[in-house]
Amino acid sequence: MTQLSSVRKSVLAGIILGLFLIYGLKLFSMQIVFNRKFEDKSTDNSIKAIEQMPLRGVFYDRNLKLLVQNVPSYTVRITPSEYDTLTNPMLEALLQLPKDTISHIMQKHKKYGKYQPVKIKKGASFEEIGWLEENSERFPGVDYIIEIKRGYTNTFSAAHVLGYLKETNENDLKKDSFYTLGDNLGMNGIEKSYEKELRGEKGFNYILVNATRRKIGRYKDGTVDLASIKGKDLVLSLDSGAQATAEQVMHGRSGAIIAIEPSSGEILAFTSAPDYDLSKFSDITPKEYMRDLISNPLKPQFNRATQSTHSPGSTFKVLVALCGLEVGAINENSTIYCPGSYTYGNRTFKCHGSHGATTVYRALEGSCNVFFYKLIFEIGVDRLNEFAKKFKIGTKTGIDLLEESKGLIPSSAYYEKVYGNNWPRGILVSVGIGQGEVSMSPLQLAFMTALVANNGKSFTPHLVKGYLDEKRKFVPYKFDEVITGVSDRNIRIIKKGMWLVVNGGGGTAKNIRSSEVVIAGKTGTVQNVHGRNHSLFVGFAPYDNPKIAIAVLFENAGYGSEVAAPVAEEVILAYLRSTGDIKPKPKEDKPKKDKKTNDTLDLMTAIEENR
Repeated sequence: MTQLSSVRKSVLAGIILGLFLIYGLKLFSMQIVFNRKFEDKSTDNSIKAIEQMPLRGVFYDRNLKLLVQNVPSYTVRITPSEYDTLTNPMLEALLQLPKDTISHIMQKHKKYGKYQPVKIKKGASFEEIGWLEENSERFPGVDYIIEIKRGYTNTFSAAHVLGYLKETNENDLKKDSFYTLGDNLGMNGIEKSYEKELRGEKGFNYILVNATRRKIGRYKDGTVDLASIKGKDLVLSLDSGAQATAEQVMHGRSGAIIAIEPSSGEILAFTSAPDYDLSKFSDITPKEYMRDLISNPLKPQFNRATQSTHSPGSTFKVLVALCGLEVGAINENSTIYCPGSYTYGNRTFKCHGSHGATTVYRALEGSCNVFFYKLIFEIGVDRLNEFAKKFKIGTKTGIDLLEESKGLIPSSAYYEKVYGNNWPRGILVSVGIGQGEVSMSPLQLAFMTALVANNGKSFTPHLVKGYLDEKRKFVPYKFDEVITGVSDRNIRIIKKGMWLVVNGGGGTAKNIRSSEVVIAGKTGTVQNVHGRNHSLFVGFAPYDNPKIAIAVLFENAGYGSEVAAPVAEEVILAYLRSTGDIKPKPKEDKPKKDKKTNDTLDLMTAIEENR
């Protein structure tokens, strides 16, 4: 029995030994004999995703004239985890980079990790890219992408409207996971406010790489690649002719011009001066140019059209008069006596002359200060404050730019906060003529004028009308309607008063009466303690069917009638000529300079009754 057990044990041990021998031989064959075969199979499954940037949307003007386009540009990148730094000298020589450029760039971006591609040259030549393609095996971890830079085809700047791009930094990546380091990002203007519409959607190409990370083919022949989706091509509201004219007349000055289509809220011209050269931002912005912009005392990057606020001066009388009519403080036949000055407490405030018994028509035509000194007390500061909000004054207009100031229309609460409960009522005198604490942006002045021109209603002012879809069909954006609720009768009274400013015998802007188109408006001159007066004008045309409303502000320039008004006329005429809306007015119908106001007013009344 014991002998049998020994035999069984020997047999069992032999079987086990045989199994181990067979397994060992199999393992040897897998590791040694077929090593290359299995190695190839494992590396074949190494997949790398290559990000494909979408084309950014471009800009057209309202007539589909191309304004901003995409210009292709090659950018060379390094992926640190795959790159051999021993090739630095050769790669720097090929790309014409200064010595040690690559090591400095890689050190700077080290904190982002070794798998994050690092851009080492933007704007590489076609020859340089071709050489890299031919010698890709010698430069593992080096690739290139086709990026876009902005190209500007227009004959004007519109820098504050269009804006420029910058490369994303670490802070940008924290805010939005869409971006990777070095992507393009809208910095200001429409490039910023419409960033999500313009940037499109990224795509991905999947490639196979071997153990040395060398590309050996496309994964599944590219069938799983995701194509990038181009950003939307935006159609702006700007009219190229009006914009170019506005910039020409503003050249060398400081100020702003805003022109709006009254019925739609579409901005036809938008100029802030001085401005800057957008083409400088197409590639890597020279540090010297940026330093010059920042140190320039005139602040070219500051958007004077929407961010700056000034006392509107006598242009504000349009709103005060309309408010007075709406609250019942006056009617079209009411008169306020002007002896040439107004005394409140121990202070006397002067007027431009002694206007006598003055109606709202004559008060606007001759810009009578005393009329408005007295009227503001009948209205009350709180009623004016609430009324102004209907015209988007003292609040943001909602323009499709991110940089906008609210302006200020004071209230009793405001004065109590500044002066206490017993605030001096005499400060309201200045409010009545658009000075003191009253402040508005040129955009607010233009929109106020557009609302008056279009009988108290319009749409939120905007710079982008819509976009072109993939079939090049225009798709409009929707904007909120602004309805002031002001009566048509009172609007007509104000519009008639503005007509007299330009066309009446005593109008402060009679120097811009035109035989081509009937313009209505209001001048303004604002005292400036730091220099010459600021010059303002607001207006619209044609009077019977307004197609353009405008606000012009020149800083440190002089009287509104002498500087701002003629410029407004020039922009108005340029736009209406281009659209064919001008109907020449016979010279004999042009009011004579010595025509009396009452006769002119009678003529206007007859026109109104027969329309």
